[in-house]
Amino acid sequence: MGSYIYPKFPYTAPADLQAAPPGTAPQRKPLVIVGAGPVGLAAAVDARLKGIPVLVLDDDDTVSVGSRAVCYAKRSLEVLDRLGVGESLCQKGVSWNVGRTFFRDKEVYQFNLVPDAGHKRPGMINLQQYYLEDALVKRALELGADIRWRYKVVGVQLADDHATLRVDTPDGTFDLEADWLIVADGARSPIRHLLGLDIDGRIFMDRFLIADVVMKADYPAERWFWFDPPFHRNQSVLLHKQSDNVWRIDFQLGWDADPEEEKKPENIIPRVKAMLGDEREFELEWASIYTFQCRRMKQFRHGRALFVGDAAHQVSPFGARGANSGFQDADDLIWKLDLVLKGLAPDTLLDSYSADRTFAADENLLNSTRSTDFITPKSRVSKTFRNAVLDLAQDHAFARRLVNSGRLSVPAFLTASRLNTPDSDVFTGDMVPGAPMDDAPIQLSALADQSDQAAATEGWLLDQLGNRFQLLLFVDSAAVLDAATCAQLQALAADPVAVQPLLVLLPGAVTDAAGSSAAAQAGCAVISDTKGCMARRYDAHPGSVYLARPDQHVAARWRSFDASRVRAAVARAIGHA
Repeated sequence: MGSYIYPKFPYTAPADLQAAPPGTAPQRKPLVIVGAGPVGLAAAVDARLKGIPVLVLDDDDTVSVGSRAVCYAKRSLEVLDRLGVGESLCQKGVSWNVGRTFFRDKEVYQFNLVPDAGHKRPGMINLQQYYLEDALVKRALELGADIRWRYKVVGVQLADDHATLRVDTPDGTFDLEADWLIVADGARSPIRHLLGLDIDGRIFMDRFLIADVVMKADYPAERWFWFDPPFHRNQSVLLHKQSDNVWRIDFQLGWDADPEEEKKPENIIPRVKAMLGDEREFELEWASIYTFQCRRMKQFRHGRALFVGDAAHQVSPFGARGANSGFQDADDLIWKLDLVLKGLAPDTLLDSYSADRTFAADENLLNSTRSTDFITPKSRVSKTFRNAVLDLAQDHAFARRLVNSGRLSVPAFLTASRLNTPDSDVFTGDMVPGAPMDDAPIQLSALADQSDQAAATEGWLLDQLGNRFQLLLFVDSAAVLDAATCAQLQALAADPVAVQPLLVLLPGAVTDAAGSSAAAQAGCAVISDTKGCMARRYDAHPGSVYLARPDQHVAARWRSFDASRVRAAVARAIGHA
C-alpha cells in the first residue's frame, strides 16, 4: 500500500469558546472559517499571514481520504508559494507539463502547459490531496490559527453585522458569533442548505470510477487520456502519476453502472489488468465513484457569509478546475477582507470578491461543460462528430484544436473588474489590468553590488510580490530617482494603504553609488531583469510603472510615474472609486 499514514487530529473541548458566564451573549470572533479542506485551510493561512485572528471549524478529525483533487496548476503553486508551503509540495509532487490524448490505440494530440521557459513552477504537479491538506494544517498551526476538529455547525443565522453559529461538539452544543464567516464546507455545503441558498447549473448523467493503484511503472510523468481504448471500449480513461508510486486512473462507466458494484475490488482489478496489459503487480489503495456537476451560486457573498471553493461552485474533474479555482477564491478574498477588518476599505469591497469570482467561475463552468460534452457526447450525432474530429486530428492541425479531453485550469484574467484602472497609455502583451502577473527570472542584489555579479542572487519575480500593494518601476538607470521622486515614493509607502516601491533594472541598466543611495533613500527594493524576460512579458520600457495588488494581479500600469495617479488607482482597487 501507499506510504501515507492518516493522522488523527486532537479534539479540544469548547469551554474556552463558550459564553462565560452561561446565559450571556455568545463570544464574538473576527473571522470563522467552516471547513478544513484545501481552500478553507489556504484562507486560514493567508488570514494569519495578515495578522487576522482565525478560528477554523471542521466536523472531521483527519485529512481527506484518497487522492481526490490530485492536480495543482501553476497559478495554485504560485499562491501556495506565497502561503509558505509551495516548495515542500513541489518537492513531494510529480511535476509535469505534457499531456497526450489517444483515440483507440493511436496518439492524436499532445500539449505543453508551459511552452515558454522562465517560470519557477511547472504547469502542474500531481499530489494526493491528503499531502496538501497535511502541509496546510501544519502551516496554519505554525502561524497561530485555532483549528477545532469534530466541531459541526448545525445552525446559522445572519445579522447585519455578524453571523451566529450553532456548533455541536462531543461536549455539547453552543453558540458562537463571527464578524465574518467564510464558508468552505464543500460541494454539499451544509451551511448553504441551512441558509436556504440555491446553486444552479447542470448535473451530468454519467458515472466515473477513480482507482488509486500502487505499482512500479516506467510511464513518463504526463497526463494520458484515451477515447475508446481497446482495453475499455466505447468509454474514456485518464491516467496520472502521483507520489509514492501511486497512479490515479479514472474509468468512464456510463450512467447505468451500479456504483456499489463498481466499487468492489473484484470488479476494479480486472479493469486495471486489462489496461496494463501485462502481469505487473499492483495494489488497489482507494476507489470511489463519482458523477459531476457544473453549477454555481448566484452570488458568493451573502451579507457576512462569504462562500469559497466547492461550496460556491462545482465543475467536472476534467481540467482540474475545482481546487485550483478554489485557491484563487481565497487568494482574491483574504486581502480584501483584511482591508475591511482594518477599516481601510468599505465592506462593499467584498462585493467585488463575489463579482470577480463569479466571473471566473462562469469561465471555468463554460470550459468544463464543453470538455464534458466532448468526453461524454449525449447523442449518436455528437459522438459521430467527436470521433471524426479525433480521426482527423492524427493528421490535420485544424482538428487538433477541436480535441477537448479537459481544457486544463488557467487563472482568470479579471479584465472586467471594477477595481482595475483602465489603460491610458499603449501597451502590448497579456499583462493587462486584472491579469494574474507572469513570473520571470530575476537577480536580487543591492545596487552597489551590481558590478559584482558573484554577489547577485538568482530569484523569481513572484517571490518578491504579494501580501501588499507594490509599485514596479522599470528603469535603465537608477539616476531617475531624483529627490522629488524619492520623496513621492516615501509618501506612498507611508500612506494608510501603503504602496511598497520595487525598482526593476532593465537589461544593461547603469548603476553607480549615487543610484544606490537614491534607491535606499526611496525605500526601494531592487531587482534586475538580467535576461530581459520581464521587459518582454510586461512590455516594459524605461519609465514604465506597474501597480500590483496583494494577490499578484495587475491593478494599473502607466508609461511614466505619477504619484497622484498611483493614489487614485489604489483608491479604486480598494473600492473607494
